[in-house]
Amino acid sequence: MAKLTAGIACSHVPAIGAAMDLGKTGDPYWVPLFQGFEPSRRWMAQNTPDVVFLIYNDHATAFSLDMIPTFAIGCADEFKPADEGWGPRPVPVVKGHPELASHITQSVIQSDFDLTIVNRMDVDHGLTVPLSLMFGQPQAWPCKVIPFAVNVVQYPPPSGNRCYQLGRAIRRAIDSFDANLNVQIWGTGGMSHQLQGPRAGLINKEFDARFLDQLVTDPESLTRISHVQYIREAGSEGIELVMWLIMRGALDAKVREVHRFYHVPASNTAVGHMILENAR
Repeated sequence: MAKLTAGIACSHVPAIGAAMDLGKTGDPYWVPLFQGFEPSRRWMAQNTPDVVFLIYNDHATAFSLDMIPTFAIGCADEFKPADEGWGPRPVPVVKGHPELASHITQSVIQSDFDLTIVNRMDVDHGLTVPLSLMFGQPQAWPCKVIPFAVNVVQYPPPSGNRCYQLGRAIRRAIDSFDANLNVQIWGTGGMSHQLQGPRAGLINKEFDARFLDQLVTDPESLTRISHVQYIREAGSEGIELVMWLIMRGALDAKVREVHRFYHVPASNTAVGHMILENAR
């Protein structure tokens, strides 16, 4: 059977991808951030999975205000980097895993979670920046990727509890897939940040630190954070953290924290990152 071995939480700031693409990782502004991911790349080199189930949010590239699914799973053979207005990022095409994606889709829908099935979709920085941070700049990504898009752009987004329970359903689906696969689940976005209005540039280090702690030791407490609390404490874009709860819900109750990194600022946002292994 397939085995879920680890979860990764990672911010997906678009400027991070631009810094890598433009050769600016050695600039003084960016050096502390990329140094924080060096342990993660070393760990990944020793723990490269067969498949990454990657949870992210689309930024008006694959979807628009005309149609925004709450949860959408990519079931195609491949997904091209999206043109977000300045050309696609110079990164490899993402290769999917249609068999596992279809199995997860059937299992999760039969568990009463409604998913939108997507058979053609370009993927933006929400998905490609975490891949670049963990794998660098290879000619091809070293594993298959199943994109899973969550609406955290158009109100109302799903609740933290809904996302956490969805993670549990995804775990059951992966555990029941009849193939010898090493699978990781990644939750991306966050942490505290706001991109517009009078509070643009908001960073709440205390909230972020508490969220990281509870993600490890008491994730169910995070499922009770309301949408209003996210806005007050973490800014309007802090709601992206519900995607981390899908990742955490798919892991064991007890996990081992391998690496944690937090950095401010990166393009006026707080960058959070964590690697969690299933304790067993």
